[in-house]
Amino acid sequence: MDVPQARPAAPEAPLDAPAAPRAPTGGRGRVFFLALGYVCVALAAAGAVLPVLPTTPFLLVAVWAYMRSHPERAEKLLAHPRFGPYLRDWRDQGAIPTRAKLLAIGMMGVSFGLVYATSDRPAVLWGVGVTLVCTGLFIATRPVPKAR
Repeated sequence: MDVPQARPAAPEAPLDAPAAPRAPTGGRGRVFFLALGYVCVALAAAGAVLPVLPTTPFLLVAVWAYMRSHPERAEKLLAHPRFGPYLRDWRDQGAIPTRAKLLAIGMMGVSFGLVYATSDRPAVLWGVGVTLVCTGLFIATRPVPKAR
């Protein structure tokens, strides 16, 4: 009687290695993720000129969506001279540069100041305040990118 042999365990990837890209989704899923990527790139482009709309979060979602639908487009975003390093740092290390952290948290403080000055509803102040504090804590606790 033959006894099945245990397969040798696959070698684990080092902790600092980037995550393997996910295989593209097929059919409707591919169309959905491709459309989501385009929408997020458009919103990021608008965010580059509008002070109230962020740019990098939309680009992060666009890279994620393109990796599932059109990896070549994701690589094009990751190679962008201005935004590419930030996107690669997030993808590879989950890291945010100190300057970006300070700017994001500072802008959240300014935003809360504007809400405080223009709203007389305590529920709005509490809701916005709690959301901004939680988001600020998330940003502040992300690691700083390792030197390349």
